[in-house]
Amino acid sequence: MSRIRSFVAVVAIFVLGLMTLMPAHAEVRIDITHGQMKPMPIAIPDFAGGSGQEAQIGKDISRVVSADLERSGLFKPIDPKAFIQSVASLQVQPRFPDWKAINAEALVQGKVEATGDGRVRVEFRLWDVLNEAYMTGWTLSASPQDWRRLSHKVADAIYKRITGEDGYFDTQIVYIAESGPKNDRKKRLSIMDQDGEGHRFLTDGSELVLTPRFSPSTREITYLSYFKGVPRVYIFNLDTGRREALGNFPGMTFAPRFSPDGNKVVFSLAENGNTDIYEMNLLTRQKTQLTNHPAIDTAPCYSPDGQQIVFESDRSGGQQLYVMGAGGSNPTRISFGDGRYATPVWSPRSDLIAFTKQKGGQFFIGVMRPDGSGERLLAEGFLVEGPTWAPNGRVLAFWRETPSDERGRGQSVRLYTIDLTGYNERVLLTPIDGSDPAWSPLIP
Repeated sequence: MSRIRSFVAVVAIFVLGLMTLMPAHAEVRIDITHGQMKPMPIAIPDFAGGSGQEAQIGKDISRVVSADLERSGLFKPIDPKAFIQSVASLQVQPRFPDWKAINAEALVQGKVEATGDGRVRVEFRLWDVLNEAYMTGWTLSASPQDWRRLSHKVADAIYKRITGEDGYFDTQIVYIAESGPKNDRKKRLSIMDQDGEGHRFLTDGSELVLTPRFSPSTREITYLSYFKGVPRVYIFNLDTGRREALGNFPGMTFAPRFSPDGNKVVFSLAENGNTDIYEMNLLTRQKTQLTNHPAIDTAPCYSPDGQQIVFESDRSGGQQLYVMGAGGSNPTRISFGDGRYATPVWSPRSDLIAFTKQKGGQFFIGVMRPDGSGERLLAEGFLVEGPTWAPNGRVLAFWRETPSDERGRGQSVRLYTIDLTGYNERVLLTPIDGSDPAWSPLIP
């Protein structure tokens, strides 16, 4: 897994460029809190490179940056065929009238150079075309093999400077890859970059795996596996490929999730006909029971500050969402709309909880505030389930299943993304069917 640990020079420039050149209120900026906005036209020429490998990396970086920004729904990369100024002359100084003529509001300028030690140095600058002003930029040195991560970092920097929100492109998604007939599905733990590249299978499909979740460090995954037919929670190390059981419990353990500091895992334990929520301290290996109720308590998720846990329970007679203290205190119901609620997950921004809702034979992906107010439904279908947040709390991924006919034909299970406003729903391409996604934090 490409990690960019070989950086020898990291020069963060992120300048408040327009402060001395123009009033702050006149900056090119996108308000991303409203739906169906008009995407910003942005010009992203090839990053300049000498020849051979440098030139190819420059073209590849431009392509990936364009794809990242376009997929967000907030930007509209302009067709390079419309460009008037050449890449070579752009390195001297942008000719802003040329870019205004093709209606560009922002311009990305970049360069790739070999450093002489087997690495490449990538520079990028973001320009406000309308006001002819510099906005931000940086220089990074890395291995040539890390060009794709560099591309995502450029896209993140552009997204943050123009929207004011953190980006989410330098991330990964772990999910369950599915294949085979409906009555005999093979399910494999899989991982890929957020744009579907860098895909690899982590398990071989010989055992059923479900509900993968990232650790805050992004280097470990916790998930449910039916290894040798016994359902248990495991932790998988992405660097070593080693896995270990969370513990040797007498009942079935499932629905695991890491705490925000990565030192604990919260999960459900079904024992003697009852299902409650427990917490395992990974440092001391101490197990703590958090709920004690005859109902089914499951799908726990910590708040970003680690002080609360949201979970689903049928203690009120049907599946509903509850919030309790991290130690199990004061469980309080927060969902009161029509239908059944499940799979809650707290936003990284703390402001919302995403969930799956079933009502009238349809499934929905929705969000509500932690007190249960402000419920909004973002996506629906025959079966949509398993929301997961991008690390900036502005985009969700989920999975959707389409029904099969009476002979079991036509079924598909695919991953999707959608923004918080309920617009810009997109398919996230995978080699085969995919379900149960989990989005990583930004990669360190």
